[in-house]
Amino acid sequence: MKRIRVGVVFGGRSGEHEVSLASAAAVLTHLDRERYEPVPIRIEKSGRWQLADRAPVAMSAGEVIEQARLQAARPVRAGREALIAARPGEDTVLTIERRHAEAGHPEEGSAVVTGLGLDVVFPVLHGPYGEDGTIQGLLELANVPYVGAGVLGSAVGMDKAVMKTLFAAHKLAIPKHLVVLKHEWAARPDEVRARVVKALRFPLFVKPANLGSSVGISKVKDEETLGAALDLAAGYDRKLIVEAAVPRAREIECAVLGNDEPEASVPGEVVPSREFYDYEAKYLDDGSRLIIPADLTEAQTAAVKTAAVTAFRAVDAAGMARVDFLLDGRRGRLLVNEVNTIPGFTTVSMYPKLWEASGVPYPELLDRLIALALERHAAKQQLRTSVM
Repeated sequence: MKRIRVGVVFGGRSGEHEVSLASAAAVLTHLDRERYEPVPIRIEKSGRWQLADRAPVAMSAGEVIEQARLQAARPVRAGREALIAARPGEDTVLTIERRHAEAGHPEEGSAVVTGLGLDVVFPVLHGPYGEDGTIQGLLELANVPYVGAGVLGSAVGMDKAVMKTLFAAHKLAIPKHLVVLKHEWAARPDEVRARVVKALRFPLFVKPANLGSSVGISKVKDEETLGAALDLAAGYDRKLIVEAAVPRAREIECAVLGNDEPEASVPGEVVPSREFYDYEAKYLDDGSRLIIPADLTEAQTAAVKTAAVTAFRAVDAAGMARVDFLLDGRRGRLLVNEVNTIPGFTTVSMYPKLWEASGVPYPELLDRLIALALERHAAKQQLRTSVM
């Protein structure tokens, strides 16, 4: 049987570059080599695409991230450049091997271009320029199947401000929040501070609207530290979220899998090693705990699973998503925090662990995601592209 050629795209131009390497390492390790032919495609922080000479090796997320940081200080060896052909055709990827002119010859070097066809693409990209609809749009132009949400679902799933608007429209409870634009904060800081203090009570969280893995997030306990938190978030995005902290919040997560008939996993709970589940607590500390299944009543479990599917559909997601909740420790109210359309796939990530606890082990999860990508693509091919 012909193996399915899977282009695994990882890295990217975002603050979550290192996390993406860790996720891709696990995906590439668990793809069944009898069924799939993986093609690792790395996007450097500079934005350069290349066929990876060596795929990242599966190890703990902390080790992958530390290894990536050490390598960042060394010169990057240029491999074969890889470009997605932005039009339908047999050659999904064009690889370019540049040959420099020999010493003493003034003529320019040559380049050898080779075509490579992919059956499906698995984007393992977190954050901007990967999880936000940009890569998905390129793959739509190439007319190649890909795992996960489409352009709209990916874009909405990246933008926490738009996402919350859609959640509210679907009658999902969300934390009280404000949206602050970077130019507003730069031009009228006193006005922004006054607006935040009037609308929200401390403590609160300040976040970039378009980033994940808790990058750029601060917990703010008083007005004195609000400015530094806004400055930090503004360094990552032009749109910022200022959100009221949920009292004694429990962090509940639920995984969703499917296209038109999505299913929800058992819920899990994150008990962070730090004050909140920040970047270090997620990937670098060993103290954070994942409790699967979460210690919830039957009614609470049912409510989480129903709300997870509703949130998935609200943002027009497809294939996969992890839906994050905050459970109010005082009133027991369940609040939807966000949807992640390309959740982490590292060895410690909640998404694969939730499905494993629900009876879908990691290799089978990859099988189902690839099948869903091919199914969705086949359905789109039945749509008319002309009125004649």
